[in-house]
Amino acid sequence: MIKHIVMWKFKPGKEAEMNEFLDGLRALFGVIPQIKAQEVGVNCAPGNYDAVLISTFDSLEDLAAYKSDPRHVAVSRLCRSIREDRVAVDWEV
Repeated sequence: MIKHIVMWKFKPGKEAEMNEFLDGLRALFGVIPQIKAQEVGVNCAPGNYDAVLISTFDSLEDLAAYKSDPRHVAVSRLCRSIREDRVAVDWEV
């Protein structure tokens, strides 16, 4: 099993777009079959990253399929235009 965690810091004034992006991510669960579990959250404490995605996949191959799925690519396109920073960690459980 693979855990995939991504955190983003968004540009100031982009809260509406951030919420649109996060809603888009949430909508992928149950649609892209490789996603086994998913949590999307917004940071409630100031001064850190703004949002996080925690998802689970059966394998690195499934994670790669998710990353290249056109539905994920479309959602990610918005993120690239509104983020200041992104960090990610993948590990085998």
